[in-house]
Amino acid sequence: MLKSGNGGGGGGKPGSEEKMDTLLSTSQIPIIDLAHCGTEECPIRSVVNRVGGQLFRALSEKGVALLVNHGIPEEKIKMAYSHLDDFCKLPDDTKEMYLRKTGNHGYIKPGQERFDGVSKDIRHTFNICTLKPEAPLPEEPLPGFREHISDLATDFQRLSSLLLQALAIGLEQPTKYFLEKHSHILDGESENQSTFRLLYYPPLIEDDGKNELQRGTCKYSQQRCAKDEIDLSIPEDYRKKRAEEEEERKQDDEKRTRCGAHCDYGTFTLLVQDSEGGLEVKLPGVDKWKRVGHLPGAILINAGELLSTWTNDKITALLHRVVIPEEEALKTRGRHSIAFFVHPDNCIDIEPFELPTSSSSNSLDSMDKKPKNRKKSFKTAKTKIYNAYQHVQRRFKETYAS
Repeated sequence: MLKSGNGGGGGGKPGSEEKMDTLLSTSQIPIIDLAHCGTEECPIRSVVNRVGGQLFRALSEKGVALLVNHGIPEEKIKMAYSHLDDFCKLPDDTKEMYLRKTGNHGYIKPGQERFDGVSKDIRHTFNICTLKPEAPLPEEPLPGFREHISDLATDFQRLSSLLLQALAIGLEQPTKYFLEKHSHILDGESENQSTFRLLYYPPLIEDDGKNELQRGTCKYSQQRCAKDEIDLSIPEDYRKKRAEEEEERKQDDEKRTRCGAHCDYGTFTLLVQDSEGGLEVKLPGVDKWKRVGHLPGAILINAGELLSTWTNDKITALLHRVVIPEEEALKTRGRHSIAFFVHPDNCIDIEPFELPTSSSSNSLDSMDKKPKNRKKSFKTAKTKIYNAYQHVQRRFKETYAS
């Protein structure tokens, strides 16, 4: 069984995780050790080299990995959860002063987002797109909010810098290939769409069976034919019944979903959770949803759509969702998480680059000394090119269309 030296959160019963069939419990999710270098401004080169190879393999094969010994203290993360709890307790008219408006920065009430185009997401969200002093944050009603959240967001920004360098090494690109394309993270939406997102999923309380998950049943009957010829046509009442059952299944799925199925829009996402709360994924080439599982103290990284485009689908964007857990203990308590969506700068054109064909490993030193200049193929040159801003704005319109 995997263990972590970092403290866990969420207050679940010890050993409850082992009862679930998860990617973690079945050793199907890669775990990458960052050797406590995640928040250093100048990470150790040998660590970046090693992580680059591991990260490329993990994302190309699974689309997801867990990062341990990343250097972000658990106490900082728990304090952020506490600040979000305090914000959610504020009067509605106070919370509405910080609502997301024309941009992506700000508070989002439960039900405003539909990531799968159908299910309303049952959660409180606060998006932070800039750390500049003029950014509208609830400092007045919640003293200390700005300072602590900004400090934690800076840690995640430094961690993303290490991972961007590692990705470049794993993909046999110059060390700063991705860093130069992500140079304005959290400088504001006019420069970059990266977002530091605080999330709270309220507990679900049963109310006269309202939230009970109903399971359909099938009844079979045998009937003697009165004619020599068998009528194989489907009766209209049967068609109608099947249509009603299908609609009930769709409604049932919507009731079970806290956040609908989707892929993240950008380069990659970093996610930290306080407990096992229903996160499910579809691994590349697999049609079945699988529960991820919870490793206390770990940060999950998953690939986004723009990284998939850059690598010509060698790394695929991870399809994921959050469902309402069937376990009563998990369903009836709140769930916290923090997601850091890492996006390229707005002006960066997104087009596939040529991937390495050899299995040779690269280092920071070799990539710095011998950057490879590759010619674009005719096929790539004819491909329509769009920039990062155009992509994310299109996806935002789809998410908030309703």
